[in-house]
Amino acid sequence: MDSNTVIKKETKNKIRVDYEGKLSVKDRLLAKVKASNTWIKAGVNVLRFILMLGVSYVILYPFISKIAGSFMTKEDVIDSTVSLIPKHPTIEIYKYIIVENHYLQALLNTLLLSLICALLQTFIACLIGYGLAKFKFKGNKITMGIVVLTMIIPHSTLKLALLQHFSNFDLFQVLAWNYKGPIELIFGKPLALDNSYWPLIILSVFGLAFKNGLYIYLMRQFFKGVPDELEESSYVDGAGVFRTFFQIILPLAVPMMITVFLFSFSWQWTDEFYTTLFFFSDADKIYLMPDICKVPPSLETEYAGKTIYYNVIQNTAGMMVIMPLIILYVFCQRFLVQGIERSGLTG
Repeated sequence: MDSNTVIKKETKNKIRVDYEGKLSVKDRLLAKVKASNTWIKAGVNVLRFILMLGVSYVILYPFISKIAGSFMTKEDVIDSTVSLIPKHPTIEIYKYIIVENHYLQALLNTLLLSLICALLQTFIACLIGYGLAKFKFKGNKITMGIVVLTMIIPHSTLKLALLQHFSNFDLFQVLAWNYKGPIELIFGKPLALDNSYWPLIILSVFGLAFKNGLYIYLMRQFFKGVPDELEESSYVDGAGVFRTFFQIILPLAVPMMITVFLFSFSWQWTDEFYTTLFFFSDADKIYLMPDICKVPPSLETEYAGKTIYYNVIQNTAGMMVIMPLIILYVFCQRFLVQGIERSGLTG
């Protein structure tokens, strides 16, 4: 493009600006309206707004109705004239869930358990995923197949075996041979690990906890995308495998580790299978989030609409369960998206 063309374009722009500057706001608005594509753009924008409004309504209405119902009395629940705005707003549902269902205690216990399991599962997934991605050994594919198999087998099929194993826990115990493990030889009997955090901690340490196979797969996919030259240059400088892993590889995997941590924390937070399996005793009860999703004794009633009212109470308890996860997602959304993009699962 020569200088004459540039000068001509600049001159035309200057003339257009000078011309528009002399027009009033009303005249400029009329000129834009008379343009052929203005009405088309306006129509498209209006249709887009209506579509987004409809989709937002369909998605958000169930949540809005549950939030509104949590502030209703049992009379408002069965009142046909009450839709979203209660006639007698109250917070008694929240009050009795917090006091009688031990919400704060369940919140702290679940936070501690989810945090421990998420940290252990994230580290173990990194360790196993790195080994499967970067080390070539006999049985690599078989090992990865076993990892995938842990994702496929339904957990309900292992329910009885897990309960028996951790109710009478011993290292290297073989029940079929009546073999006494080292714990039984030392203490005289196996350990009863039910009604404690230990079953979930042990499963997390050995990579067999809830969804652990998925976390290993995600980390393996991420580490396969890390250039081998980084490791080779580290080995040339005299670093060993573990030093390379901790100082070179792990810092690169922070976004993916945060993603795995968030997945693990969220699923452990709302887990009902393992928590109801291992925490079943009423003596020295350890309250967790699934325990609050029940009707408090003070809200039990026998009036005609009790089924609907009980549903409202359970919906309120469910919102109180997921609220900490929503807050966590708001602050960690950027890291979650980055981790998914780098995992190799997109596209």
